[in-house]
Amino acid sequence: MQRTAPAATRKKYPAGPKSSKAAKSADLATLPEWNLADLYAAIDAPEIRRDLDRGEADCLAFEKDYKGTLAGHAAAASGWPALAEAIRRYEAVQDLLGRVVSYAQLVYAGNTTDPQHAKFYGDVQERITAISLHLLFFTLELNRIDDALIDKAMADPVLAYYRPWIEDVRKEKPYQLEDRIEQLFHEKSVSGYAAWNRLFDETIAALRFDVQGKTLAIEPTLSLLQDRSEKVRKAAAQALAKTFAGNLRLFTLVTNTLAKDKEISDRWRGFADVADERHLSNRVEREVVEALVSAVRASYPRLSHRYYALKAKWFGRKKLASWDRNAPLPKVEMKTIRWSEARDTVLSAYGAFSPRMAEIAKRFFDERWIDAPVRPGKSPGAFAHPTVPSAHPYVLLNYQGKPRDVMTLAHELGHGVHQVLAAPNGPLMAPTPLTLAETASVFGEMLTFQRLLAATADKKQRKAMLAAKVEDMINTVVRQIAFYSFERKVHTERKNGELTAERLGRIWLEVQAESLGPAIEIKPGYEVFWAYIPHFIHSPFYVYAYAFGDCLVNSLYAVYENAERGFADRYLAMLAAGGTKHHSELLRPFGLDARNPDFWQTGLSLIGRMIDELEALDRA
Repeated sequence: MQRTAPAATRKKYPAGPKSSKAAKSADLATLPEWNLADLYAAIDAPEIRRDLDRGEADCLAFEKDYKGTLAGHAAAASGWPALAEAIRRYEAVQDLLGRVVSYAQLVYAGNTTDPQHAKFYGDVQERITAISLHLLFFTLELNRIDDALIDKAMADPVLAYYRPWIEDVRKEKPYQLEDRIEQLFHEKSVSGYAAWNRLFDETIAALRFDVQGKTLAIEPTLSLLQDRSEKVRKAAAQALAKTFAGNLRLFTLVTNTLAKDKEISDRWRGFADVADERHLSNRVEREVVEALVSAVRASYPRLSHRYYALKAKWFGRKKLASWDRNAPLPKVEMKTIRWSEARDTVLSAYGAFSPRMAEIAKRFFDERWIDAPVRPGKSPGAFAHPTVPSAHPYVLLNYQGKPRDVMTLAHELGHGVHQVLAAPNGPLMAPTPLTLAETASVFGEMLTFQRLLAATADKKQRKAMLAAKVEDMINTVVRQIAFYSFERKVHTERKNGELTAERLGRIWLEVQAESLGPAIEIKPGYEVFWAYIPHFIHSPFYVYAYAFGDCLVNSLYAVYENAERGFADRYLAMLAAGGTKHHSELLRPFGLDARNPDFWQTGLSLIGRMIDELEALDRA
């Protein structure tokens, strides 16, 4: 499938902090850069204009053929094949336009500060928004068809295939507005929340941090919070705080504007709670999320508070400074992990669980679906982009050779495997709700960690590995629920007027103090660290999905440890279902139910048992 991109189409980047050239000198070996030619050869490739023009023509024809006729087709028994054909055509154009916008997003993520990339991304967004206006009527009209007629129509085998998608669309029915208002919301998104998202991304990518005389971008600066030297960690934290504070007016405006934008949309649509729109899109009940949040917050003392008190003791202190929260353990060697070693570690862990899983993951390396180096302007963090089912996913990393980077690789490849397995469901039913989308990624991390742990006999190394895993799980569960609490307070207060930077900082410190506990001393400057969290901007209330996924995987892994043969097949079948089933259906074969309060306790208890082992290692 993979084709080698012509040299002229491969973007060259200048050397900078931790660039691919620098990474090689740091003994990481040559890091892979993705080849996007499976989508398009270059941003000026004629195929892009061709596909946009074809997509526009298809959308116009679709609107002409079906607008105002869906109810009539449903009412007539002979009209069911026409409804099925309409959905097939709708799905095909989603795939076509999705390919173009996915390419634009990936190019932009590769260097958000490149003016040509930014213009290309913006132009594609505007064009596709305009084109897709001609599709907007379809789901609106579909939802106006009487329930009894829809149920009767789905007796048709072709329509029955699309039942999961149709049922998901109809869950949006109570919050659907009049067509012209929906059109306005859709069209203004480009100059509304999408524009503010882009401003945030470009601002974050352009920020520079002065750390001990070196000027760094955000990703390598954040990485220094895991440096072995306390002086370096402190300098990095202070540099982050100084630069965030210098841009706080903009971040405050972006946060207030997007919270207000969401409040307007929620109010018009009739959502009762600030997070209900996210729960709906996640296909998860509010009470399930509330049970998760309550369980995690109640566990703070026995998880994060207890762990950080233990870690402070390892450093010979009663309290750790906030910049030491993720510091490596003292007196434990922290080696740089070459890319080839990271690759082999993850693939062997995947292969021991399921050769099929490893086979899919291997394609990401062999066919250059991964972009690993840190580069100036590159999006920070990591992600797996599914693109469209007719293509394949891509993974973005900022690999710097740390143990956590290996876990990040395992995490994103879990997403990638999930996306490959779900792709045969097609553009409408391959996408998975966020709560379930994190299952494969966190499970991939757990497989990799458990394999490494089983091969480690040295007491110090085992302790370091357990501590790193506990910290990752606290960051995934405790920290993300604290983020969710922060968002809830911000969006709730925003209904009564703008929040000042100072008020945002106070809310941030409140939720952080509650979640981190008395063993973490929150230092001056930490009050502005809310400003760089991208999920608050791009996907309000996304964050609880991480905690949901981690607790779910902990429970799932407990089943795996006690399961007889066949678990891997059931697990891959769950991933292959994509978005065709509710979480209750997917978990049923494993005897799990997220509505049961004990479900969350099972997941949280695994973290507690790891802390128990760390305490036992101290006593031994």
